[in-house]
Amino acid sequence: MSDIKADVRAKHPDIVLTGAVTHDRSSKVTSVSEAGTDPTSGKFFYRIESADFDRFEDGLRNDRTVGAFERVIETRDEEAIYSFEYTDEAKVLSPVVSAANGVILDMKNDESAWILTIWMPERTDLVHLWDYAQQNDIDIDLLRVNEYDGLGNTDAGLTDSQREALLVAFETGYFEEPRNATLGELAAELDISQPAASGLLRRGIKRLITSSLLDDSEKRD
Repeated sequence: MSDIKADVRAKHPDIVLTGAVTHDRSSKVTSVSEAGTDPTSGKFFYRIESADFDRFEDGLRNDRTVGAFERVIETRDEEAIYSFEYTDEAKVLSPVVSAANGVILDMKNDESAWILTIWMPERTDLVHLWDYAQQNDIDIDLLRVNEYDGLGNTDAGLTDSQREALLVAFETGYFEEPRNATLGELAAELDISQPAASGLLRRGIKRLITSSLLDDSEKRD
C-alpha cells in the first residue's frame, strides 16, 4: 500500500482555537508548517489574519482550549504569528496523526470548522483519526484522498441508499471546498430529512474507508 495525502474537515467546539475564531469572525488561522507539528513541544505556532487582534485575543482569553498565548511577531498589516499552549480540555488532532507516523501538512479554519491536509505513510492509518473523531463526538468529513476512485466504479459494500446519497453529494458539489450544496439541499434532492441524509453520508463514508483503506485482515463490521 502507498502513502496518502488526505484533506479532512473537522468540527467541534473544543478543537483548539475554535472559541477564538468563533468570537472573531474576521480571523483566519493557518498552521506554520516551518515550526512543525510535534505535539510534545508544548507550543504550537499559527499565522493569524484578523481585522482586530484585540478582539481575537479577547476570544483567546475566553477560549477554554487555550492555556497561554503570545503574539510573537506581526508580519504585516492584519497578520501576525502567534504561539499557543493548549489546555487539557482541548481536542488536539496532531497527536493522533503523529502516533500513526503521519504529519499535518496544513491546518486552517473554515469559519468555526477546520480543514486539515494530512500525509500518512499508509492508507490504513487514516482510520485512527476517524476512530478518535467518533470517540470524541467530532464532526468529521473526508474531502479527498489522493486520486480517489470514482464512486460509480466501486461497490465497497454500500447499500443502495448510501450509494445514491454519496453520488448525489458528489455530483452536486457537496464535497467541494467551499461546498456548492448544503446538507439541506442534498436532503431535498434525496427527498429525506437532513438527519437521515447526514447518517447515510457518514455510514457510506465509513464503508468506503473500510473497503478502500483497510486490508482484508483489518476490516471490521
